Amino acid sequence: MSSTEPREAPAPARATDTTPPGPKRWSTWAQFLVMGVVWGASFLFMKLALSGVSFGQIAWSRVLLGALTLGVIVAVMRPRVPGADGRPGPVLPREPVVWLHFLVVSFATCVIPYLCFAWAEQYVSSSLASIYNATTPIMTALMATLVFRVERLGLGRWTGVGIGIVGVVVVIGPWQYHALTGSLAGQLACLLATACYGFTFGYQRKFLSHRPIAPATFAFLSIGVSALVMLALTPWLALGPVRLDWTVGGSLLALGILGTGLAYIWNINVLRAWGPTGTSTVTYVTPVVGVALGVALLGERFSWHEPIGALLVLLGILLAQGRLRLPRRAAADLPAA
Repeated sequence: MSSTEPREAPAPARATDTTPPGPKRWSTWAQFLVMGVVWGASFLFMKLALSGVSFGQIAWSRVLLGALTLGVIVAVMRPRVPGADGRPGPVLPREPVVWLHFLVVSFATCVIPYLCFAWAEQYVSSSLASIYNATTPIMTALMATLVFRVERLGLGRWTGVGIGIVGVVVVIGPWQYHALTGSLAGQLACLLATACYGFTFGYQRKFLSHRPIAPATFAFLSIGVSALVMLALTPWLALGPVRLDWTVGGSLLALGILGTGLAYIWNINVLRAWGPTGTSTVTYVTPVVGVALGVALLGERFSWHEPIGALLVLLGILLAQGRLRLPRRAAADLPAA
């Protein structure tokens, strides 16, 4: 989600890992880990690519490369899902309203977030951007409950959302800013990107997840329609000086083919095997990879409050997703307090 977080696809949910033992189980684990590494490394690739191209060219190229990759996969596989009559439906949906929904999804999934993250990394470290990307589950909880009303959260999960928000404030460190600096603007751009990701999950669940669209086609339409939008914005995003070398070119290819293309197919395969809850744990892998690469390869450093805020965000995510629960006595005391 590069700057990316896992997208929701219309696949049946499973509460536990039902992958059979043997090669298929190891294949699922391998795809999960590679997906986390690729999405975590995307923040490093964006930082490296900025040395030769603009932030707009990064977003433009990664979306088009991802769309081409997924388009080839869909053209070869030609996935179909049975309709209401039990017959295989078309490869691509025919209802105009579905395409309008994917147009909305394209802005919230790729166009705005990719531009925000690429622009932000001109002012913030790749490590910090990866930490902010981990706030996606918090944004998803807020959008799903307050905006789209497709979920209801109990007291413990609302407590997690609150702790996550406090963690974000600690990471930002508002006490150190007296004006809107580039660093602060970059951090706010990262939060806008993750808010878009949260919007995407809620919007897809409300308007698209119930439709008979194959997961691979679902991913292709999300990225493919985004590519059409990017092509329309070419004069404003892609035209400009370019200085390509092996580092810049390799970073753009990795962002497009791997992070915006193949990683979505891996995500779908893991989603089918583990269900959405298990797949969402990639959120814990990506910031670890992003921070490790930023520190090891780019020599990035943290202020004292950033890792503390990141831990609060992680605690908030665990509570918001129900992976940690409040003690019964504490949960009973909170309403009275």
